[in-house]
Amino acid sequence: MNTPFDEPPLVPKKPGRFAGLRASFLTGLVVIAPVGLTIWLMWTVIGWVDGFVLPLIPDRYQPEQYIGINLRGVGVIIFLIFTVLVGWIAKGLIGRSLILFAESLVNRMPVVRSIYSGVKQIAETVFAQSERSFEKACLIQYPRKGIWAIGFISTEARGEINEKAETDSDLLSVFVPTTPNPTSGFLLYFPREDVVELNMSIEDAAKLVISAGLVYPGQTKPDAPNGKRT
Repeated sequence: MNTPFDEPPLVPKKPGRFAGLRASFLTGLVVIAPVGLTIWLMWTVIGWVDGFVLPLIPDRYQPEQYIGINLRGVGVIIFLIFTVLVGWIAKGLIGRSLILFAESLVNRMPVVRSIYSGVKQIAETVFAQSERSFEKACLIQYPRKGIWAIGFISTEARGEINEKAETDSDLLSVFVPTTPNPTSGFLLYFPREDVVELNMSIEDAAKLVISAGLVYPGQTKPDAPNGKRT
Protein backbone atom coordinates (compact mmCIF):
# COMPACT_ATOMS: atom_id res chain seq x y z
CA MET A 1 0.00 0.00 0.00
CA ASN A 2 1.40 3.37 -1.01
CA THR A 3 1.86 6.07 1.59
CA PRO A 4 2.14 9.84 1.10
CA PHE A 5 5.87 9.51 1.77
CA ASP A 6 6.48 7.06 -1.06
CA GLU A 7 8.43 8.63 -3.92
CA PRO A 8 7.08 8.23 -7.44
CA PRO A 9 9.16 5.96 -9.70
CA LEU A 10 11.81 7.74 -11.71
CA VAL A 11 11.03 7.87 -15.41
CA PRO A 12 14.12 8.07 -17.65
CA LYS A 13 14.16 11.27 -19.60
CA LYS A 14 14.36 11.11 -23.34
CA PRO A 15 17.42 12.74 -24.85
CA GLY A 16 16.69 16.31 -25.83
CA ARG A 17 16.91 17.75 -29.27
CA PHE A 18 20.26 19.35 -28.49
CA ALA A 19 21.76 15.98 -27.51
CA GLY A 20 20.60 14.47 -30.81
CA LEU A 21 22.11 17.35 -32.78
CA ARG A 22 25.35 17.01 -30.84
CA ALA A 23 25.56 13.28 -31.59
CA SER A 24 24.87 13.90 -35.28
CA PHE A 25 27.51 16.64 -35.36
CA LEU A 26 30.15 14.36 -33.80
CA THR A 27 29.26 11.55 -36.21
CA GLY A 28 29.57 13.90 -39.18
CA LEU A 29 32.87 15.21 -37.83
CA VAL A 30 34.27 11.68 -37.63
CA VAL A 31 33.31 11.14 -41.27
CA ILE A 32 34.47 14.51 -42.62
CA ALA A 33 37.69 15.03 -40.63
CA PRO A 34 39.79 12.20 -42.17
CA VAL A 35 38.67 13.06 -45.71
CA GLY A 36 39.18 16.79 -45.21
CA LEU A 37 42.60 16.42 -43.61
CA THR A 38 43.74 14.04 -46.37
CA ILE A 39 42.63 16.44 -49.12
CA TRP A 40 44.21 19.40 -47.31
CA LEU A 41 47.50 17.55 -46.83
CA MET A 42 47.66 16.46 -50.47
CA TRP A 43 46.76 19.98 -51.65
CA THR A 44 49.48 21.47 -49.43
CA VAL A 45 52.16 19.01 -50.58
CA ILE A 46 51.28 19.59 -54.25
CA GLY A 47 51.49 23.36 -53.72
CA TRP A 48 54.84 23.01 -51.96
CA VAL A 49 56.29 20.94 -54.83
CA ASP A 50 54.94 23.41 -57.39
CA GLY A 51 56.47 26.31 -55.47
CA PHE A 52 59.83 24.57 -55.49
CA VAL A 53 59.89 23.26 -59.07
CA LEU A 54 58.21 25.97 -61.16
CA PRO A 55 60.64 28.81 -60.21
CA LEU A 56 63.48 26.68 -61.60
CA ILE A 57 61.89 26.70 -65.07
CA PRO A 58 62.65 29.73 -67.32
CA ASP A 59 59.73 32.13 -67.84
CA ARG A 60 59.27 31.35 -71.52
CA TYR A 61 58.92 27.63 -70.71
CA GLN A 62 56.49 28.10 -67.87
CA PRO A 63 53.37 25.89 -68.34
CA GLU A 64 51.21 28.91 -67.53
CA GLN A 65 52.33 30.53 -70.79
CA TYR A 66 50.77 27.65 -72.76
CA ILE A 67 47.86 26.65 -70.54
CA GLY A 68 46.74 30.18 -69.74
CA ILE A 69 46.08 29.49 -66.05
CA ASN A 70 48.21 28.65 -63.05
CA LEU A 71 47.16 25.02 -62.74
CA ARG A 72 48.23 23.38 -59.50
CA GLY A 73 49.99 20.05 -59.91
CA VAL A 74 52.00 20.86 -63.03
CA GLY A 75 55.15 21.11 -60.95
CA VAL A 76 54.48 17.67 -59.50
CA ILE A 77 54.17 16.17 -63.00
CA ILE A 78 57.42 17.84 -64.09
CA PHE A 79 59.16 16.60 -60.93
CA LEU A 80 57.98 13.01 -61.52
CA ILE A 81 59.11 13.05 -65.15
CA PHE A 82 62.48 14.53 -64.19
CA THR A 83 62.98 11.97 -61.39
CA VAL A 84 62.15 9.03 -63.67
CA LEU A 85 64.53 10.41 -66.32
CA VAL A 86 67.37 10.80 -63.81
CA GLY A 87 66.77 7.28 -62.49
CA TRP A 88 66.81 5.86 -66.01
CA ILE A 89 70.09 7.63 -66.79
CA ALA A 90 71.63 6.57 -63.44
CA LYS A 91 71.03 2.91 -64.26
CA GLY A 92 73.22 3.13 -67.35
CA LEU A 93 76.99 2.96 -67.53
CA ILE A 94 77.39 6.67 -68.28
CA GLY A 95 75.07 7.62 -65.44
CA ARG A 96 76.89 5.46 -62.92
CA SER A 97 80.21 6.92 -64.04
CA LEU A 98 78.91 10.47 -63.60
CA ILE A 99 77.54 9.64 -60.14
CA LEU A 100 80.86 8.12 -59.04
CA PHE A 101 82.72 11.15 -60.35
CA ALA A 102 80.37 13.55 -58.56
CA GLU A 103 80.63 11.57 -55.31
CA SER A 104 84.43 11.63 -55.53
CA LEU A 105 84.27 15.44 -55.73
CA VAL A 106 81.85 15.65 -52.81
CA ASN A 107 84.03 13.37 -50.66
CA ARG A 108 86.84 15.93 -50.92
CA MET A 109 84.72 18.61 -49.21
CA PRO A 110 84.89 18.23 -45.40
CA VAL A 111 81.49 19.65 -44.37
CA VAL A 112 79.55 18.77 -47.51
CA ARG A 113 80.87 15.20 -47.34
CA SER A 114 79.28 14.59 -43.93
CA ILE A 115 75.94 16.08 -44.95
CA TYR A 116 75.83 14.19 -48.24
CA SER A 117 76.68 10.82 -46.68
CA GLY A 118 74.02 11.25 -44.00
CA VAL A 119 71.31 12.28 -46.46
CA LYS A 120 72.28 9.45 -48.81
CA GLN A 121 71.98 6.84 -46.06
CA ILE A 122 68.54 8.14 -45.07
CA ALA A 123 67.36 8.20 -48.69
CA GLU A 124 68.61 4.68 -49.36
CA THR A 125 66.92 3.40 -46.19
CA VAL A 126 63.58 5.08 -46.87
CA PHE A 127 63.25 4.95 -50.67
CA ALA A 128 65.43 2.08 -51.85
CA GLN A 129 63.50 -0.94 -53.04
CA SER A 130 64.48 -4.03 -51.11
CA GLU A 131 63.54 -7.62 -51.74
CA ARG A 132 63.46 -8.33 -47.99
CA SER A 133 60.91 -7.00 -45.55
CA PHE A 134 59.40 -8.00 -42.26
CA GLU A 135 58.34 -11.62 -42.41
CA LYS A 136 55.54 -11.84 -39.84
CA ALA A 137 53.95 -10.04 -36.92
CA CYS A 138 54.53 -11.57 -33.52
CA LEU A 139 54.02 -11.26 -29.77
CA ILE A 140 56.97 -11.05 -27.40
CA GLN A 141 57.22 -10.49 -23.67
CA TYR A 142 58.80 -7.04 -23.35
CA PRO A 143 60.06 -5.16 -21.34
CA ARG A 144 59.60 -7.99 -18.80
CA LYS A 145 57.87 -11.32 -18.41
CA GLY A 146 54.09 -11.01 -18.29
CA ILE A 147 53.93 -7.85 -20.43
CA TRP A 148 53.26 -8.52 -24.10
CA ALA A 149 54.22 -6.31 -27.01
CA ILE A 150 53.72 -6.50 -30.77
CA GLY A 151 56.84 -6.98 -32.85
CA PHE A 152 57.84 -7.69 -36.43
CA ILE A 153 60.10 -10.62 -37.23
CA SER A 154 62.82 -9.52 -39.64
CA THR A 155 65.42 -12.30 -40.00
CA GLU A 156 67.20 -15.06 -38.16
CA ALA A 157 70.28 -13.94 -36.28
CA ARG A 158 73.49 -15.02 -37.96
CA GLY A 159 77.20 -14.88 -37.43
CA GLU A 160 78.74 -13.61 -34.22
CA ILE A 161 75.44 -12.57 -32.64
CA ASN A 162 73.93 -16.04 -32.90
CA GLU A 163 77.17 -17.78 -31.91
CA LYS A 164 77.99 -15.76 -28.78
CA ALA A 165 74.49 -15.45 -27.39
CA GLU A 166 74.05 -17.77 -24.41
CA THR A 167 70.88 -19.52 -25.56
CA ASP A 168 69.97 -23.11 -26.35
CA SER A 169 68.22 -22.21 -29.61
CA ASP A 170 68.62 -19.85 -32.52
CA LEU A 171 67.77 -16.19 -32.16
CA LEU A 172 65.24 -14.18 -34.15
CA SER A 173 65.71 -10.47 -34.74
CA VAL A 174 62.48 -8.69 -33.82
CA PHE A 175 61.71 -5.04 -34.40
CA VAL A 176 59.49 -3.67 -31.61
CA PRO A 177 57.77 -0.47 -32.84
CA THR A 178 56.65 2.45 -30.72
CA THR A 179 53.21 4.09 -30.67
CA PRO A 180 52.03 6.06 -32.60
CA ASN A 181 55.08 6.11 -34.88
CA PRO A 182 55.87 2.53 -35.92
CA THR A 183 58.97 3.60 -37.88
CA SER A 184 60.86 4.09 -34.61
CA GLY A 185 61.46 1.35 -32.09
CA PHE A 186 63.96 -1.20 -30.85
CA LEU A 187 65.85 -4.06 -32.48
CA LEU A 188 65.83 -6.98 -30.06
CA TYR A 189 66.94 -10.61 -30.31
CA PHE A 190 64.73 -13.32 -28.81
CA PRO A 191 65.08 -17.10 -28.65
CA ARG A 192 62.81 -18.71 -31.18
CA GLU A 193 60.63 -20.35 -28.51
CA ASP A 194 59.91 -16.95 -26.89
CA VAL A 195 58.43 -15.52 -30.09
CA VAL A 196 54.72 -16.12 -30.68
CA GLU A 197 53.87 -15.69 -34.35
CA LEU A 198 50.54 -14.04 -35.24
CA ASN A 199 48.23 -14.76 -38.14
CA MET A 200 47.43 -11.09 -38.73
CA SER A 201 49.19 -9.32 -41.55
CA ILE A 202 51.99 -6.81 -41.13
CA GLU A 203 49.60 -4.03 -42.19
CA ASP A 204 47.00 -4.98 -39.57
CA ALA A 205 49.63 -5.16 -36.85
CA ALA A 206 50.94 -1.72 -37.88
CA LYS A 207 47.39 -0.30 -37.69
CA LEU A 208 47.05 -1.73 -34.21
CA VAL A 209 50.28 -0.04 -33.12
CA ILE A 210 49.46 3.31 -34.76
CA SER A 211 45.98 3.45 -33.21
CA ALA A 212 47.30 2.53 -29.74
CA GLY A 213 45.11 -0.58 -29.70
CA LEU A 214 41.89 1.15 -30.82
CA VAL A 215 41.75 -0.39 -34.29
CA TYR A 216 41.73 -4.17 -33.82
CA PRO A 217 41.87 -6.28 -36.99
CA GLY A 218 40.59 -9.57 -35.53
CA GLN A 219 37.05 -10.81 -34.93
CA THR A 220 35.60 -12.88 -32.15
CA LYS A 221 34.85 -16.41 -33.36
CA PRO A 222 32.17 -18.53 -31.68
CA ASP A 223 34.59 -21.41 -31.04
CA ALA A 224 37.31 -19.18 -29.57
CA PRO A 225 38.06 -20.26 -25.96
CA ASN A 226 37.39 -17.72 -23.18
CA GLY A 227 36.02 -15.27 -25.69
CA LYS A 228 39.48 -14.34 -26.93
CA ARG A 229 39.85 -12.68 -30.29
CA THR A 230 41.65 -14.52 -33.03
